[in-house]
Amino acid sequence: MFSEEQIERYSRHIILKEVGGKGQKRLLNGKVLIIGAGALGSPAALYLAAAGVGMIGIADSDVVELSNLQRQIIHHSGDLGIAKVESARQKMEAVNPDVKVNTHQLWIGADNILEIISNYDFVIDGTDNFAAKFLINDACVMAGIPYSHAGILHFIGQTMTILPNQSPCYRCVFPEPPPPNTIPTCSQAGVIGVLPGVIGSIQATEAIKFLLGVGELLTGRLLVYDAEELDFQTVPFDRNPNCPVCGDNPVITDLRDEPEAMNVCDLV
Repeated sequence: MFSEEQIERYSRHIILKEVGGKGQKRLLNGKVLIIGAGALGSPAALYLAAAGVGMIGIADSDVVELSNLQRQIIHHSGDLGIAKVESARQKMEAVNPDVKVNTHQLWIGADNILEIISNYDFVIDGTDNFAAKFLINDACVMAGIPYSHAGILHFIGQTMTILPNQSPCYRCVFPEPPPPNTIPTCSQAGVIGVLPGVIGSIQATEAIKFLLGVGELLTGRLLVYDAEELDFQTVPFDRNPNCPVCGDNPVITDLRDEPEAMNVCDLV
């Protein structure tokens, strides 16, 4: 049963026929992991906490820096030098004390990702480099855990949702990382600060829809958002039977860390 405070807190959800009391219970019992407490992870974490997702994990090895604050809205000026996961936890719990926040202050790699994601129902990829994105895809596909991919650069953002064994995966579209130094870094090309707010919010929406079991998820479609032109496009794609990880005869059967430079924004 809900407490009186919870009924008031979640009242706008409860009156929605697509959510209701049963749906809100599903959210409170839901478990979502956000990998990356930066630009994409910030809005996703705040909205998931506000929505009442009962357990939210947040993984990041970095500390808050001044250059983060232009877009990483979960962190404030007083948080400089603090671990990002701790800064995020404080804001999420301030938004909603119902939520249990698990902090993973470490670098996610091939040696630990399967153990970490196994505790969650859904994963949000808020990372900023190709190596992490391919690792997250491969791990989620192998473990059968749904996840939301996203990437941002300049004025352009992209996102899609992967349901292992049901939809195409990231490698169906992008079989392998691009050669080093072919995509500019964030510090070289820049990114408009509001862009991750849009894309990260879409990722949170996908997680909530998955937990509720409502609507159409962004599977088999790559959503591309051009903030400069204010244009949304969806690019459909099919499962690739020759995909190296989810294809008919997968060649990637063990996790590996891609040999790629850090802090490369993922945008194709």
